[in-house]
Amino acid sequence: MPLLLNIETSAQLCSVCLSKGEKVLALAESNEKFVHAAKITQFIESCAREAQVTLRELDAVVLSKGPGSYTGLRVGSSAAKGICYALDKPLIAIHTLQQIAHATHQKLGLKARYCPMIDARRMEVYSAQYNAYNEELVPTEAIIITEDSFTEQLASMEEKLVISGDGAEKCKALLTSSQVIFDDTSCSSRHLVPLGLKAYAEKQFENLAYFSPFYFKAPNITMSKKRI
Repeated sequence: MPLLLNIETSAQLCSVCLSKGEKVLALAESNEKFVHAAKITQFIESCAREAQVTLRELDAVVLSKGPGSYTGLRVGSSAAKGICYALDKPLIAIHTLQQIAHATHQKLGLKARYCPMIDARRMEVYSAQYNAYNEELVPTEAIIITEDSFTEQLASMEEKLVISGDGAEKCKALLTSSQVIFDDTSCSSRHLVPLGLKAYAEKQFENLAYFSPFYFKAPNITMSKKRI
């Protein structure tokens, strides 16, 4: 059973866990804002101590690759790649929306269409859609949520649309169809474990020299109005 270090920093939650096979040995998480850079190495060290293992014993590092927060993804990627380079370990990258969809299905067990969402400021979300087998039906897109969102799609569907992730909250007041189910499952390093195991068994490893997180959109950078 492979020993995996799982890192999730794509959203506000900073989350790290160590897993052996399907079992989570140690988990450290914080939902404070802007703590990823300060907490990530502390969480990795605390998980290693709790699980009584060393990082040299790792079989691979599993990273939630995005989409999500530009800064958060850079922090997680830097930590994961640093460990992999230093210890010559393979890197596994899991699509953040895919892991939310998979975890939501594991929780609910419904034969439905799963629509994970990540908050992308104001009423915008990053979203995709998956079936109950975690197969992508609609690729990642940035959408503005309105009361008309998904109206045409729902009219042509018989199955339920399950919306989860930290972007789901902004939809509840607008999407009132009985076909829509809301679930509070969101991204967490523990949700990376089953998909990371599958990728490890299939040797789906990233090229460390060329890997970059799935930012999806460029960072929102503003120019200073001060004269230099």
